Amino acid sequence: MAAGGVADGDQRWLVECLTATLDTARDVRAFAEESLRQASLLPGYGAALTKVTINKEIPFGLRQLAAVLLKQFIKQHWQEDEDNFVPPVVSASEKVVIRQLLLTSLDDSHGKIRTAISMAVAAIGQQDWPEDWPELLPLLLKLISDQNNGNGVRGALRCLALLSDDLDDTCIPKLVPELFPSLYRIISSPHLYENSLRAKALAIVHSCISMLGSMSGVYKRDTSSLMSSMLDPLIEQFSLILNSPVQSQNPDDWSMQMEVLKCLLQLVQNFPGLPEAKISAILPSLWQTFVSSFKIYHLSSIQGLEELDSINYDSDGSERSLESFEIQLFELWTTIVGNSRLGKVIGGNIKELAYYTIAFQQITEEQVQRWSRDANQYVADEDDVTYSCRVSGSLLLEEIVTAYEDYGINSILEASKMRFHESQESKQAGSADWWRLHEASLFALGSLSEQLCEAQDLLEQMLTDIMVTGVHQYPFLHARAFSIVAKFSSVISKEVSEQYLSYAARAIASDVPSPVKVGACRALAQLLPESDQDLIQPNVMGILSSLVDLLRQASDETLHLVLETLQSAIKSGGEQSTLIEPIISPIILDVWAQHISDPFISIDAIEVLEAIKNAPGCLQPLVSRILPTIGSILGKPKIQPDGLVAGSLDLLTMVLKNAPTVVVKAVFDTCFVSTVQIVLESEDHGEMQNATECLAAFISGGREELLVWSGEQGRTLKMLLDAASRLLDPALESSVSLFVGSFVLQLILQMPSHLSPYIPDLIAAIVRRMQTSSIAGLKSSLIVIIARLVHLSVPNVDQFINLLLSIPAQGNDNSLAYIMSVWSQLQGEIQGAYQIKVTTTALALLISTRHPELSKIEVQGHLIKTSTGITTRSKARVAPDQWTKIPLPAKIFSLLADTLAEIQEQIGGGSDDECEEDSDWEEVQNGNTSIADDIIYSASVPSNANPSVEHLNAMAKVFDEDEDDSYDNDLTKNDPLNEVCFHCENLS
Repeated sequence: MAAGGVADGDQRWLVECLTATLDTARDVRAFAEESLRQASLLPGYGAALTKVTINKEIPFGLRQLAAVLLKQFIKQHWQEDEDNFVPPVVSASEKVVIRQLLLTSLDDSHGKIRTAISMAVAAIGQQDWPEDWPELLPLLLKLISDQNNGNGVRGALRCLALLSDDLDDTCIPKLVPELFPSLYRIISSPHLYENSLRAKALAIVHSCISMLGSMSGVYKRDTSSLMSSMLDPLIEQFSLILNSPVQSQNPDDWSMQMEVLKCLLQLVQNFPGLPEAKISAILPSLWQTFVSSFKIYHLSSIQGLEELDSINYDSDGSERSLESFEIQLFELWTTIVGNSRLGKVIGGNIKELAYYTIAFQQITEEQVQRWSRDANQYVADEDDVTYSCRVSGSLLLEEIVTAYEDYGINSILEASKMRFHESQESKQAGSADWWRLHEASLFALGSLSEQLCEAQDLLEQMLTDIMVTGVHQYPFLHARAFSIVAKFSSVISKEVSEQYLSYAARAIASDVPSPVKVGACRALAQLLPESDQDLIQPNVMGILSSLVDLLRQASDETLHLVLETLQSAIKSGGEQSTLIEPIISPIILDVWAQHISDPFISIDAIEVLEAIKNAPGCLQPLVSRILPTIGSILGKPKIQPDGLVAGSLDLLTMVLKNAPTVVVKAVFDTCFVSTVQIVLESEDHGEMQNATECLAAFISGGREELLVWSGEQGRTLKMLLDAASRLLDPALESSVSLFVGSFVLQLILQMPSHLSPYIPDLIAAIVRRMQTSSIAGLKSSLIVIIARLVHLSVPNVDQFINLLLSIPAQGNDNSLAYIMSVWSQLQGEIQGAYQIKVTTTALALLISTRHPELSKIEVQGHLIKTSTGITTRSKARVAPDQWTKIPLPAKIFSLLADTLAEIQEQIGGGSDDECEEDSDWEEVQNGNTSIADDIIYSASVPSNANPSVEHLNAMAKVFDEDEDDSYDNDLTKNDPLNEVCFHCENLS
C-alpha cells in the first residue's frame, strides 16, 4: 500500500475491508480479516488506518473499528525493541504522517473517537517524545489553553494524563512551569469546566507531584523551588474542593476529590520538609470531607438504604465508588499520622479520629448478604488483606498505636468504649442495627491484639454481653466474639476462655449460621492447645466428631479452616490418641486424595495426618494404612492421575520425617526403588522435586544403614549417585533441580566416607549445573554443598582449593574462579541459619589458608553509577549495569564484615540512626582495593583451623534464634556445624 497521492484509494479499500469484517457471512468475514492482516505488513497501512479513524465522513462504527486496529498496529510495529513487536517496523516517513494526522484530530466531536486518538497519541508519545516528537507537548499545551475548544481540552488532557506517568527528571523541571498555569486555570474554573475535566487536570498534577517527589532526593533545591511556586494556589483549591460535602448522587465529585486526596498523599509522603502551616491549613477541610462522607457511607453502604450509581468505573478503568474514596481518605490519614511533624498537629484529635474510624469499620449490608450466602467468601475476606474500609481502618489504628504509643492505645480504647456504649443504647432503643457498632468495636480491638494487652475489662464486658444475645439474629457478632477470644486468649480470664471453649464446642455441633461455625473453629484452634487437659479430655471425641461432620460439608476456604482446627484437636487428644487414628485417618486420606490438585488443601490434610502420626500409639497403624496404597501408586507412576504421584511423595516425606529406623526401613522396602526411578525417568517437574526431597528424607532417616538394606553390595549407593547425576544434569530445567542441594548435602553428611571417591566428579557436576541455572536459589543451595565440602577438608583446606583449581569450568580459568565469583555475589542472599553458618565459616576457612591463588581471582565489587536522576524507559535501553572488580580476599573480608555488622544490629549493638548510617556503607571503598594484600597476609588464623574453635565461635546466637521449624532444619540438625555459636566480641 502506498501513502501520499493514492491515500483516498487506500481509504476506500480499507473501508470496504472493515465493512466486510462485520458481514454476517463467515467466509466474507474471514477473507476480510486475512486481507487486513496481509495489508498490515505493507507500507502505508498505518497511515491509511489513521486517515479512516479521523475522517468524519465515514460512519462512526467503522472509524471506531479502524481506531482499535490502529492502536494494535502501533503496539506491534512502532518500536523494534518492544516485547510485542511484530515485523516490519513502521518507516520514519510514515511515522511523521501518522503523528501529524493524529495531532490535528484530538478535538474530534465523538468522545469515543477522541479517546481512541488520545490513546494512540499517548502510545506513540511514550516511544518518540521528546527526542523524535518535540512538537507534541507545545501542541497539547496550546489545546488545553484554548477555552473555546472544549473537545480539544478533553483530548489534550487525556493525552497528558496518559503521558504523565512516563515523564522523567529531564523534562519535568521544564514542563511544570509551562503546564501548571494551564492546569490551574482548569482546576480553579468550575464555571468553565465540568468536574470530569477538572479531575483529569488534578490527575496530571498528581503525576507531576509524584515525579517531583521521586526527584527530591537528587534535586532537592530544584524540586522544593518548583513545589513552593505551586503549593499556595493548589492548597487553596484543594481546600475549596474538599469543603464541598460528598453527595452520593454525584460520582464526579468523588473522582475530583479523590484526585485531591492523591495529590495530598504525594505531598505528605515525598515532601515531609514542607512548612507545617501549608498542610495544616487543609486539615479542617480534610476532616469535613471525612465526616460528611461517613454520613453518606453509613446510609448507602452500612445500612444499604440508598442506591449508588451503578457505574463503578470511570473512563480510565479506575474504580469510582464511595468505598474506594474512603480507602483513599484512610491512606492519607495514615500517612499524616505517621509523619512526625504533622502527627503533632493532629495529636489532640486522635480519639476523634479513632472514634470515626471504628464507625467506618461496621459491616456493610452488602457484606451481610454476601457472607450469609457464602461462608467461603466470609473466610476469604477475613483472612485476606483486601481493600475495604474495615482493613484500611485497621491500618490507621495500627499507625496511631505506632506513632502515639500509650496515648494512642488509650485513645483507641476510649473510642471503642464509646462506640460500645452507643451500641448498647441503640439496642435498648430497639434499633435492629445495634450489633454493627458492637462488632466494629471488637473488630477494631482485634486488629490490634498484639498491642492492646490491657483491654481485659472492656473486652470481657463486650464478650459477656454477646453470650446472652441470639446467635441466629446476630451471627456476625457471635462470629466476631469467637475470633476475638482466639486473638486475645492470653489476655482474657481463664473463666471467659473456658466459657467460649465450651460454647465453641457446642456451636460446631449445632444448627447455627455458617459464619458462627467459622468463628467457633477459629476459637477452638487457638484455645484447645492452651486449655487444661482436664477440661478438654471429656469433650475431645465429641469435638473431633463434630469437626469430621463439618469436614464432609466444607469446601474451599472453610475446608482449610476445619482441617486447621482438626489438627489442634488431635494434638490435644492426650490419652485418647489411640482411638483417633482408625476414625479420622481414612477420612483425611480421602480429603487428601480428592484435593490432590489443590496444594493448599492437600498440604493441610498432610499436616493433620502428621499430627495423627505424632500422637501416642498412632505411628505404626498409620504407616500400615498408608504404605500399601502409596507403594502401588509409586510403582506405576505413569498411569496415575495428575498430581497423585507428586502428592504421594509429599505424604511419604512426612512419614519419614523424624521417624524411627524401623519405620524408615519399612518405607524403604516398599518405596525407595520407585522413588529413585521417578527421579531417573519422570519428566514431571513436581514429581521430580518431591522425589528429590523424599530421597533426602530417606538418607536423613536411614543414614549409613540404608546402604545395606537392599542386600546387594553398593546397589543403593549407585542408585543415589545416579539420581544425583540426573538432578545435576546441566540440560535439565533449573526448577527441576531446585531441591538437589538438600539431597546431596544429606549424602555428604550421612555417608562422607562412601562419597569421598566421587567428590571430584560431584564438584564438576555442580559447576556445570550452576553455569546453566538462572535460579539464584538453586545456585545458593549448591554453594552450601561446596561450603560443606570445605569443612570436610579440614585440616587440608589448601588441598581442597587445589582440587578446585584442577577442575575445569567452561568460560573460566578453573572451577575455583567460577565458584568464588558466584559465591561472592550470592552470599548476601543465602537464607537459613544453618546455611549462613556453613557458608560464612567456610569463607573464613578459605581465606585462613593464605593460598596464593585466592588473591589472583577478581570478583564483582560495587555498582558503577553511569547516570544521575530517574531511570526511564529510554535511559534503560542505553546500557546495562556495570560493576567494579576487586580481589577475592577483599570481597571475603567485606562479606564477613557485613555479617558481623548485621549480627551487631540484630543484637542491638547500635541505635536506629547508627544502623541506618551503616546500611549505606559500600562493600569496598572506591579505588581502595590495594589494602587487600596487607590484610590478608597479616591474618593470624592458622591454616589448620577448626570451625568450632574460638575464632569462628563468633557472630552471635542470632542465627539460632531466627531458626524456624522447617523440614530443612530437621535434615541438618545433627550436623556438628550446628554447634558453632558466634560471638561478636571474638571478631572485634
